[in-house]
Amino acid sequence: METETDALTRMVPQSAAGIEGALAEIESKFATRRLAGGPDRSGQAVTAIKHFPAREAKYAPLPEGLSPALAQSLKARGIERLYTHQAETFRLAREGKNLVVVTPTASGKTLCYNLPILNALVENPEARAMYLFPTKALAQDQLAELNRWTEKLNGYDDVSRAVSCDGGDAAAPESPLANALRIFTYDGDTPADARPAIRSRANLVLTNPDMLHTGILPHHTRWERLFENLRFVVLDELHTYRGVFGSHLANLLRRLKRVAAFYGSRPQFIATSATIANPAELAGRLTEEPIELIGENGAPAAEKYFVFYNPPVVNPQLGIRRSYLNETRRVARTFMKRQLATIVFANSRLVTEILVTYLKEDFARSAGQAEAVRGYRGGYLPLERRSIERDLREGRLLGVVATNALELGIDIGSLDVAVLAAYPGTIALGIDIGSLDVAVLAAYPGTIASTWQRAGRAGRREGNSAAVLVASSAPLDQFMAQNPDYFFGRSPEHGLINPDNLEILLNHLKCVAFELPLREAEKFVSHDLKRLSAHLEELGYLHRTSDGWHWVSESYPADAISLRSVSSDNFVIVDETREPRAIGEVDFASALSTV
Repeated sequence: METETDALTRMVPQSAAGIEGALAEIESKFATRRLAGGPDRSGQAVTAIKHFPAREAKYAPLPEGLSPALAQSLKARGIERLYTHQAETFRLAREGKNLVVVTPTASGKTLCYNLPILNALVENPEARAMYLFPTKALAQDQLAELNRWTEKLNGYDDVSRAVSCDGGDAAAPESPLANALRIFTYDGDTPADARPAIRSRANLVLTNPDMLHTGILPHHTRWERLFENLRFVVLDELHTYRGVFGSHLANLLRRLKRVAAFYGSRPQFIATSATIANPAELAGRLTEEPIELIGENGAPAAEKYFVFYNPPVVNPQLGIRRSYLNETRRVARTFMKRQLATIVFANSRLVTEILVTYLKEDFARSAGQAEAVRGYRGGYLPLERRSIERDLREGRLLGVVATNALELGIDIGSLDVAVLAAYPGTIALGIDIGSLDVAVLAAYPGTIASTWQRAGRAGRREGNSAAVLVASSAPLDQFMAQNPDYFFGRSPEHGLINPDNLEILLNHLKCVAFELPLREAEKFVSHDLKRLSAHLEELGYLHRTSDGWHWVSESYPADAISLRSVSSDNFVIVDETREPRAIGEVDFASALSTV
């Protein structure tokens, strides 16, 4: 009887022999036994190998209305035509539609919003745009991408040099893009002496919801030129804005639209998302605007294999399986010893550090390459994270073990393998980590959406790839491993939010009143605004006058509201073995389990 690996050997061309050989070794050496045929997969190690065939690209010519300067910049990067979904986005954005683009990883979603927005800024340099990313790292990565976009045309390697930190013009070649594009990130890492110039001169601001919440909207009078001319707001990684975070963001966008309306502008929204069940509905609830969905993908894709690996049973009487951490270690090592650059996804910081330690030990013993394996997770200091990202992009690392911090679209170069240590929990985030051969998941992440997102880290537009999910002993992992058809046959989960949750809403009403007085006739919420404002007045936050409610408390409300968790407290981790030094941060909820 032909096994899955036999079938894989028959299907996979010789150019992918490294992946095929690794998968064959996993099946032949790791399993204690296999069950022949039948639906019961409890005794199998490899319970499924799903083959996804290659897909041809669908192209469209460069659209009418595209600035000659941008067309030249595209051609300088080797882009003579667009994918169909990119061309459709450009057309609808030019018509003023609010959009959400939903296509897989590495399908060119970034160009979907960059092209129409940069085109509008070239046509009218006084126009303004704001890009919102879930993390600072994504904003920095996008700034680098925009710099690469313009460098060949402008003749210098950093478009942000077109404006000096003191607000004066820096030396730059004369060209439409050099004169029109003033692009900056604005976040907690932005130097204080650079901020006034950014506020007055930038026409494209890359930031995150937290900075918009605490550093921009409460100080909107300093951002008068931006809000007077705000044409576009981009929501990248829309699928991350679910639950509490998404409910906060919906209120944050209400505040943004309210301040923009005060200055006489009404921005157009463009969102991008990985595959979720209800992208248009989610975008509509977040923005409270009608949304056009662009979901037909025109980008090509290479062949891909998705493997479910269930650690074999070692005690049939008790149903005990091999440790999924040790099996993830073995799976990742199998790929890495073939010099396939590998990413391993773990579901917690603790598991990340354990797997990093294991793999460093393995490669220190076998090849003296301990430094070729690094960890990547939240809590690392910014300089260390940037160093790891740079080493990945430049190919200095053989492997990286990451939490979902690398699910989002950071460009970290060309990796061969992505390993998922347990089921991730959702199918959702989208960091561009270049061209990987394999992704390994250490346990099921928890949702179908997150699983596909992590698996999508392997395989870009050319070259075969594979993703391996190593199941833990958790019931959900075992169900997925033993019923892979359920996983492959289901759509991703819905993104659900509740912006009118009273606890969240009352907190944002404090910020609303701080930013501009609340008027009784405002339509900010579906609840009774008069009643909510009267409640805040009773608590001493607001004062009622003839023209509405005014903020009177001495507190700064935005500082007390966390957009991402119930508690805003963080703990700094200090290494006291020698001279005390900060080595990371951990949030309140994770502190008890990780430090």
